[in-house]
Amino acid sequence: MYFNSKLPNDGTTIFTVMSNMAKEFGAVNLSQGFPDFEPDPYLLELATQYFYQGKNQYAQMTGVPLLRERLSEKFNGLYGIHLHEEDEITITAGGTQGIFTAISTLIRPGEEVIYFEPAYDSYRPAIELCGGIAKPIILEGPDYTIDWSLVRKMFSAQTKLIIINTPNNPTGRIWSANDMLNLQQVLSNTEVYLLSDEVYEHLIFDGKKHESILNYPELRARGFAVFSFGKTYHVTGWKIGYVVAPPLLTKEFRKVHQFNVFSVNTPLQYALADYMEDPGQYMKLNHFYEEKRDYFLALLSGTGLKPLSCEGTYFQCCDYSELSSENDIEFTKWLVKEVGIAAIPLSSFYHNPPNARIIRFCFAKKEETLALAGERLKRLRKLTQ
Repeated sequence: MYFNSKLPNDGTTIFTVMSNMAKEFGAVNLSQGFPDFEPDPYLLELATQYFYQGKNQYAQMTGVPLLRERLSEKFNGLYGIHLHEEDEITITAGGTQGIFTAISTLIRPGEEVIYFEPAYDSYRPAIELCGGIAKPIILEGPDYTIDWSLVRKMFSAQTKLIIINTPNNPTGRIWSANDMLNLQQVLSNTEVYLLSDEVYEHLIFDGKKHESILNYPELRARGFAVFSFGKTYHVTGWKIGYVVAPPLLTKEFRKVHQFNVFSVNTPLQYALADYMEDPGQYMKLNHFYEEKRDYFLALLSGTGLKPLSCEGTYFQCCDYSELSSENDIEFTKWLVKEVGIAAIPLSSFYHNPPNARIIRFCFAKKEETLALAGERLKRLRKLTQ
């Protein structure tokens, strides 16, 4: 039988390809975005405790009430934002499910979604699976600044949604207050909704602060904000996130959520609720990852790789144009085979990539892992001469 694919242009993601190559060639895997160190043992103890306390059946569809209360307390204490946990916070099976569900809630066939590339690779497929039309705005390095006059020109009568991501994966750049005010101005007097991917909210460096749409009443009123426990507590495999939205949007979001996932891992929700009693666990994350970034940057000295600005996330982008004229896909494959390092080509985050020689490394790794990577990368100049 002939199968008419809903995603004819998509195959196995580059993340899977590079991780498989890393295993095949014994490379240090700095490609996929996950830590290679364990979470806090106390968090694991809490999870085990709830396994044995019988918290193993379906959780409430919206999420364990205590966990949603803790999140409401967090936003109040950290940002001075007052959220009602009953009708504004929904626990999801990871940030990606939250993103997919929000898009599914809003988008009908033929409606347009504006987003910025380079972008997390789930946005476009989710739009297309809903029959929407993806309209990327291309940002180019080294600064990836936004041309707001171009953003205005992208809007049409069919525009239904705009997606933003701060701190940004893959570039590591963050949105400024000025960006948020520009976005607010662009959206004023429109019926366009907003989806804000903020899963790296606590990973911001150099004394800068996270600009959430929740801090801007006009943006908050029309938006979904997506967050991740996995990124915050080094448990990406737990696949638990949450989505914040106004009551009307939350009501519609939950209609889709209940038929997609229904509910999320019960004992782990209870464990996270208890763990969140101590805000210090997420308040110190910026310093933890800033030290890792700085350590990795020091290791890159003399390699021929030119680091770009990294204001947040746990990703470091580098320009390799001094070393090779190959495109980024071929260069990353060579890097795995000949240098023993797995990275991600930045073109993977574009639908129609610009001609740039930039790759992305993940530095959410143990010091010994980064040290070994640095040792191998020191051979780059010699190997490319």
